[in-house]
Amino acid sequence: MQLLITKKHKIGVCLLAALAIFFISTVTAFPKEAKFKNVIIMVADGMGVTHITISRWYKGKALAIDKMSLGAVRTYNSESLITDSASAATAFACGFKTNNYFLGILPKTTSIPGIAKINESMYLRPIANVLEGAKLTGRSVGIVATANIQHATPAAFSSHWHDRKDYDEIAKQQVYLSMDVVLGGGKKYLLPKGKGGDRNNGEDLLEVIKSKGYKIVETKDAMRHIKTGRLWGVFANDDMAYELDRRVFFPEQPTLAEMTQKAIELLSKNPKGFFLFVEGSKIDWASHANDPVGVISDVLAFDDAVKTALEFSKKNRNTLVLVFSDHGNGGMSIGNSTTDSTYSRLSYEAVFNPLKKARLTGEGVEIAISKNLSEENIRKTVGEYYGVDDLTGDEIKSIRDSKPKRMNNALGAIMSKRAKIGWTTHGHTGEDLFLYVYGLKKSLSVMENTDIARLAANAMSFELSDITRSLFVEAQEAFRAIGAKTKIENSNDADPKLIVEMDGKYAELPFSKDLIKIGKEKKEHRIQGINIFSALTKKVFIPQDAVSIFLKSN
Repeated sequence: MQLLITKKHKIGVCLLAALAIFFISTVTAFPKEAKFKNVIIMVADGMGVTHITISRWYKGKALAIDKMSLGAVRTYNSESLITDSASAATAFACGFKTNNYFLGILPKTTSIPGIAKINESMYLRPIANVLEGAKLTGRSVGIVATANIQHATPAAFSSHWHDRKDYDEIAKQQVYLSMDVVLGGGKKYLLPKGKGGDRNNGEDLLEVIKSKGYKIVETKDAMRHIKTGRLWGVFANDDMAYELDRRVFFPEQPTLAEMTQKAIELLSKNPKGFFLFVEGSKIDWASHANDPVGVISDVLAFDDAVKTALEFSKKNRNTLVLVFSDHGNGGMSIGNSTTDSTYSRLSYEAVFNPLKKARLTGEGVEIAISKNLSEENIRKTVGEYYGVDDLTGDEIKSIRDSKPKRMNNALGAIMSKRAKIGWTTHGHTGEDLFLYVYGLKKSLSVMENTDIARLAANAMSFELSDITRSLFVEAQEAFRAIGAKTKIENSNDADPKLIVEMDGKYAELPFSKDLIKIGKEKKEHRIQGINIFSALTKKVFIPQDAVSIFLKSN
């Protein structure tokens, strides 16, 4: 693996030094262990301690995660004690605290005590993640999620951008990153609007995926039949269904455990090993809605996926599994204001009898109501599918007044009242959370979320700073150092690029793609990573091998 170009060109030295200082200032020690062939990172988005407790009680027996070694993780970001999913995922994917909404880039604002400030010249630079590092070491790599795959947490492992909601850009980077397995939702973000999708430019990324040799599947049965090769699963136009709702309305969608199993099956064929990221995405969404049924539905579905990963790891002892949440959400509690004076007499039945009557989450009930918001239909549907048959007039009004795709907020409040479940917020929370580990000989103590990235990189025998130096050279500086001229062309068009010229040599580096096009004939060469254009700084970052390819061209 070539991580450096010659000293003659003086590329990346200042970046390396600054990154090294920043790493030193934020590192927490973790046990020195044997290196691992495979690493699986599994994130239950928004899952707090109460989420786990209530799901275990609901299931009636131990969870898969209960059998893992236990540590804890701190979740704040560079500017807030409470993080969003993008900055949280950047921390444990790349090893840096950053700002809300940022994906795989350094922060601009650092205000939390204890976090080293960086030089302004470093603001907003892309930084490597552990998936990219695993890819450079020859491992196979994949991401799995129940949200649209372009959503914040999987996006931090597969893109570098300043806006987590820019699915057009994130999707493009993901496609050209050329991962081996991608499974989740988000089909509409791959298709242009002219083909029924949501992309603003005309590029059909599904066609690009096909041209790269992927097998594209859209159902559970189709996924099961894939035994080898690259696989891209698009199982929903946007997000996939909650597990409870999937069973009733979307049985063609695979479970999170089934997607995890298939990803492991395909990735593990590589003798050099693999890296896999898995997210139980909609635990977070249920928590935002304060819907305890949605929480339980997908915590248990996530735990089934953890069980699948552990079964593989126990047979393949060279596999490290890390399971954790990116942040809390909702401030969920067993017991609420109505139990202030009776909490010591709160029975199991008082909490779980209402919960176990529900056959659908709040989101599923909204589907079942089918836009018939008559009082009769609301009472019938909520009673049949959510287990509540004593709705008050005010509760019926709250259901009827719900905005589209927000009925779970109303129903969550209705169920929480009956099940004695409390919530402090519809937003994220900032507490420390559990970190579950399988494969290390020692349990970890309290860690920073940034240390998870370094632990994973160490397990796969690389340094993230080396990967950053290899993948994200500042292009304008690099080419200036060898006497070449650069310009950004069509920066507002669908296919912007960096043009490079020197002594008759000519090259184009299209943004968000793993390509350099050489000469006026534009002969394509694959490069080690993605060309990243920073829309905020107007700088371009490219893999080092792109410079080498340019120098060797005629």
